[in-house]
Amino acid sequence: MDNTTQPLLRAGMVGMGMIFDETYRPFFEAAYKDGMFSRETGDVEVLLAAVATRTGKRAEIYREKSKGIGHPFESFAGEDSVDQMLKSDLDFACVATPDNRHFEAAMKILEAGKHVLIEKPSVLSLDHLDQLTDMARKKNVLAKIVYHKLADPDHKKLRTLIVDDVLQHVNTGYCSLLEPKSISGGQFAEWITGRNPGTYVACHYIKLIDFTFGGRLKTITATGQRGLVGPADGPTWDSCQMRMIYEYESGREAAFDIHTSWVTPENFPGYVEQEVQFRFDNGIWNGHARKRGVEVTVEDLTPIKMPNSMNNHFNGTFIEPWGERSQRGYGIDIIEQFAREVAYVEFGSTGDRDSRLKQMTALDYNDVSADRQSVAAIAALEAILEHQAAGEPDCIVRVNDSNGGLALYKPGVSEPVVLYNKQV
Repeated sequence: MDNTTQPLLRAGMVGMGMIFDETYRPFFEAAYKDGMFSRETGDVEVLLAAVATRTGKRAEIYREKSKGIGHPFESFAGEDSVDQMLKSDLDFACVATPDNRHFEAAMKILEAGKHVLIEKPSVLSLDHLDQLTDMARKKNVLAKIVYHKLADPDHKKLRTLIVDDVLQHVNTGYCSLLEPKSISGGQFAEWITGRNPGTYVACHYIKLIDFTFGGRLKTITATGQRGLVGPADGPTWDSCQMRMIYEYESGREAAFDIHTSWVTPENFPGYVEQEVQFRFDNGIWNGHARKRGVEVTVEDLTPIKMPNSMNNHFNGTFIEPWGERSQRGYGIDIIEQFAREVAYVEFGSTGDRDSRLKQMTALDYNDVSADRQSVAAIAALEAILEHQAAGEPDCIVRVNDSNGGLALYKPGVSEPVVLYNKQV
């Protein structure tokens, strides 16, 4: 990149589903309008330059809608759309496909020497995570993950109280995220077969627990229910419940239960139900996404077309007091922060590029190198549910025991199935 000219970041986008409209789109439109400024980088222009999708339909719809409010972009469709997109002059690319398609696209982007931002969960296996981490280091680029819940003001406050030693030593935790049937039966119906809601959304809380409390992941157990979005004896899950055991430097342990579902009734007031509770030696933290916000009823709109309970913290559309229309929230902020990290690496005025790159890869809230325990938990969940679907329930995965980094034990069987040989 040539720093003697106007700093410019050209972005690619893989996938243009619901999450694009809620988070990436408003970021790119705001950046197109106002740029992105810091003292370190100056005024940086950020443009959505190219997109890669399977059919190109959503891209063409958005192309029409974005005239005048977004940069004209190239659209590539088909099985080789990512390869075609990478022939464009890009600086970074975002991967917002279904989770079981993340790895292939992200690896291609890294191999091309581009920074990459991957929707959660980053990948579904530690082997794939190792490959992404190694390729990012080889190409001297950033590989980051979208964990937007870490930017939720409530979760930031929780971590602040932990760092400041106000809340002392977590003992137990409970997290729940329930989504409506429209998720499994509509928006993601094309890829729902063989999938589960835990991988899709439990990863938010897995990372929240891992990042906020630290510690060493020891054990994962899980179970689930079937019969609504797929056959009762098939591999597609309606809901699942997982437990993680962590050990801390003191030698004490904590158990965390995470319950997820995507079969909540469509007329549920908030669409999405999110709740957390963490118990400490000296206190309790309770959080509830619906109860913290507002409740509204509008005839003929709520709760189907408009939720009664709005999460305006994640993503809200507003008319500002000065008359400007805007869309903002922590779901958008976390994407902007990644773009700022890329801009700092490429255009920052502090040190050289290598030192700035090292500084940004050390950020353990979103770098792939810091995602090991989170991916380990996801890989364990997937394996346990796969065995349950095959008629082998009640398996348990242990982390870093004498048999391997991830070892799955079946009831009554002494020898484990080793899911990952190296240390997590």
